[in-house]
Amino acid sequence: MWVFGYGSLVWKADFPYSIMRVGHIRGYMRRFWQASTDHRGVPGAPGRVVTLLPAAEECVWGVAYKLEAESVDKVMEYLNFREKNGYEQVTVNFYPNDDVKNPIPVMVYIGTEQNEHYLGEESIEKIAEQISRSVGPSGPNVEYLFRLADAMREVFPDAADDHLFQLERAVRSIQAVPSA
Repeated sequence: MWVFGYGSLVWKADFPYSIMRVGHIRGYMRRFWQASTDHRGVPGAPGRVVTLLPAAEECVWGVAYKLEAESVDKVMEYLNFREKNGYEQVTVNFYPNDDVKNPIPVMVYIGTEQNEHYLGEESIEKIAEQISRSVGPSGPNVEYLFRLADAMREVFPDAADDHLFQLERAVRSIQAVPSA
C-alpha cells in the first residue's frame, strides 16, 4: 500500500515505510482551505492546513510512501487519527518523477467541501492573518506553512505552487511589521 503526502506528510513522515518516491498527482490543486482545531489551531480559533480540490489541468507535487505489509494496519490507524479533522481517504494515481509512464495507485487524505472543517476560499491576506495568529497542540500554524514551503523548494525546486508561495510571502510580510 502507498500513501501520498502533500502537506505535513511531505516533511513529517513519522511512521515506518520502505520506499519514498517524489512525484505528483493530477487533477487537483493544493489550498489552505481546511480548518485545523486539533494540530495548528484550537476550537474557536482554528488554524489553516492544506487540502486538495479538483482542478482538471492542475497537479500537486508531493511524496509517496510505500508501507511495509506488516505495518499497514498500525500505520493506517495512526494516520487515520492524525488526519481525523475532516479528511477522507481517496485513491488516485501518483506519477513518480523517475517513471511518469507507470503511475502508482496511492491513498491520499482529502478534506472535501462537505466536511465540517472545510473553510473554503478566502483572500491570501485573510488566510495569512489567520495562519499568523493560530497556534495548536502541534505548534504555530506558521511553522506548518513555512516547513511545507521549504520542503517544496528543497524537494521540488521546479514545481509551481503560487498559492503556497504567495501565502508564505504574505505571512512573512505580516511578521515583519512591528506590533503596536
